[in-house]
Amino acid sequence: MKDLWNPTILVVTLALAASLLAERVVLTNGSELTAEILKSDEQTVVLDLGFSALSIPRDQVVAMSEPAKESGDQTPAANDADSPDWQLYQTFDLPWRTIAQNARQYGEGVVLVKTPNGQGSGFIINPQGYLITNYHVIARETRITIVVFSKTGTGFEQRHYKKTRIVAMNPFSDLALLKIEETDDEFQYVYLGNMSEIKTGDQVFAIGNPLGLTRTVSQGIVSTTNRNFEGQLYIQTTTDINPGNSGGPLFNLKGQVVGVTSMGYIYLGGLNFAIPVDVVKRFIENRDAYAYDEDNPNAGYRYLQPSSRSNHSTPPASVLPRLD
Repeated sequence: MKDLWNPTILVVTLALAASLLAERVVLTNGSELTAEILKSDEQTVVLDLGFSALSIPRDQVVAMSEPAKESGDQTPAANDADSPDWQLYQTFDLPWRTIAQNARQYGEGVVLVKTPNGQGSGFIINPQGYLITNYHVIARETRITIVVFSKTGTGFEQRHYKKTRIVAMNPFSDLALLKIEETDDEFQYVYLGNMSEIKTGDQVFAIGNPLGLTRTVSQGIVSTTNRNFEGQLYIQTTTDINPGNSGGPLFNLKGQVVGVTSMGYIYLGGLNFAIPVDVVKRFIENRDAYAYDEDNPNAGYRYLQPSSRSNHSTPPASVLPRLD
């Protein structure tokens, strides 16, 4: 029986049984297992191998997902990525971790967005180099450089990508979707969460580049999940958000992105705002409506102002009706 737990035999066995199994589990060492999940709690994840059950410590599990049930639901190839039918972002049920663990695990997915007139933050949402940032970070700009921080044996190495395409942008929700071009590199990416799981008082943290201080981590709590500000709903948080943080991710303690850090009061601590992740998902899923066209940079839906008055004379004084 001892040989059955050999990693090579285990992977082969799981590959042969894949058509009968349901979920995909990603481990911290990069291994992926496909099996039905019998049990999942804060301590362990139990997989059904058909002939036996495998118990994995929860802290060794990076992500769990349920793949499509039919071949028609499978993710298209990378060259179909511009199709609005392809879901560019990833969602997984992740284990609870400390801020330090999450920052180490997903910090590579946070990037620096540079333009000739300033800089901000962003985060990569899939291996092909699609990323989210704020619209105001790249507004009226076409020369955009993305700086990716890759882990090395001694720290982090900066990689500069100067070929960046604007895929879509929505100035009203302050979001932009970019794509790193002309490279075969695969990128570390982050996972998107759900607003339905976010509650007032939850701990959250941000990773970004405030004032050019790259890879800065700040923490706080969710003050409210639906703060109305100038007609838009935001997550209000005590997490510090400063110039340069704009466009970066706001994480929960599972390492899932729950918002896009957008603005804060510099002289009033604890009043900071992030765009809810559900708004980000809708923007990505409807990116064809906000598609950027180099020949028509105003492409996409926009609101028109109502027409002005045609009669500019003074309105007549009101007259009370006569009572006969």
